[in-house]
Amino acid sequence: MKRILIPLLFFSIASCRGWDTLRVYEKNMEIPGYSWNDRFTPSFDVAVPDSSSYYNLYIIIRHTDSYRYSNLWLLITSTYPGQSPKTSRVELPLADQDGRWLGVSMDDVVSQRVPILQQSSFSRPGLYHFSLVQDMRQNPLPHVMSIGLRLEKTGPRQP
Repeated sequence: MKRILIPLLFFSIASCRGWDTLRVYEKNMEIPGYSWNDRFTPSFDVAVPDSSSYYNLYIIIRHTDSYRYSNLWLLITSTYPGQSPKTSRVELPLADQDGRWLGVSMDDVVSQRVPILQQSSFSRPGLYHFSLVQDMRQNPLPHVMSIGLRLEKTGPRQP
């Protein structure tokens, strides 16, 4: 029986590797106490392997159903290789006009992947640094469980 189960388990795990082939980077950070203070600044170092491809960059957010806003404002500081940091204020829509969450809900937890760059290219391969600060009027911001960053390769740039 072990002769059958061990190879079967190995091939099952090996075949699952291709399910997320677009992902270049993904990291999520838990918000302490599920209450995001603007002094807590999650940071992400993303290795971009290829400047000849297009990428999508997403903010990943998990919050409870008790989150009382339909959006989230962030200050995103980006540092590209060999360049000075640049900060942008970005609004992430989290609910539609009727108040329904745009993400996936399981019980009272909502998970969302919000695009902030789509079909973009990076000028050169290297290490890109991103840091996030919540920029809402309420501080600390309750019911935010985690925040993250995901980079996906979408395909080669056309000459």
